[in-house]
Amino acid sequence: MRIVNRVALPAVAALALSGLALPADAATPKVVLDQGHVDVVGIAFEDGAFNLHIHDEEHGVEYAPSEVNLVAKPGSEIAVPADPQYSFLGTPGARAWVLPQVQDPDLLWPGIGAEEIEPGVFKDDALKVDVIGVTGPADLSVFTTDAFGAPTVLVDSGNGLPDRINTSAGGHLHANWAFEAAGTYKVKVRVCGTLAATNQTVSAIATYTFKVNQ
Repeated sequence: MRIVNRVALPAVAALALSGLALPADAATPKVVLDQGHVDVVGIAFEDGAFNLHIHDEEHGVEYAPSEVNLVAKPGSEIAVPADPQYSFLGTPGARAWVLPQVQDPDLLWPGIGAEEIEPGVFKDDALKVDVIGVTGPADLSVFTTDAFGAPTVLVDSGNGLPDRINTSAGGHLHANWAFEAAGTYKVKVRVCGTLAATNQTVSAIATYTFKVNQ
């Protein structure tokens, strides 16, 4: 995995040298990803441990989750459908911001990618992606829609966590990531797998930051 190192802005350096307090965002400037194909949960297994990262597919760059703000732009805002199947998003007509399952070139297209995992490393090639915690102004849900628009909910922080998404070595998944209010969300994700050679279960936790703009 290739991580790009960055140099803090000169203004930030000047503040630090002056002894003045640094604003939280200025102290740790983040990469902003707000459109294009991005594997939000990129999964690798290196030196006996999982490596969870964010893979910007558009530019071929990988980042640690702590380096990035993942942004839902105002154009991702929808009205919650009146269809009862979508009640997990809130009341009909309420606002929600959705990063879509089907690519919209103006929005972030979030994926879960395990292409870096070789077949045979894990028992039955099975991997488990658990969303174990969400903090923010409202609930987060992750769901797929079929050809008829019917949703299958994979994650819903509104009815309790953890929730599990099953994937496999070499697998790739796109789904809708929906946020029920504007603001900043911290999402804790754990990936687990049982090693085929030893039957030992290994796991890793990463925290992702989403910023929802209205």
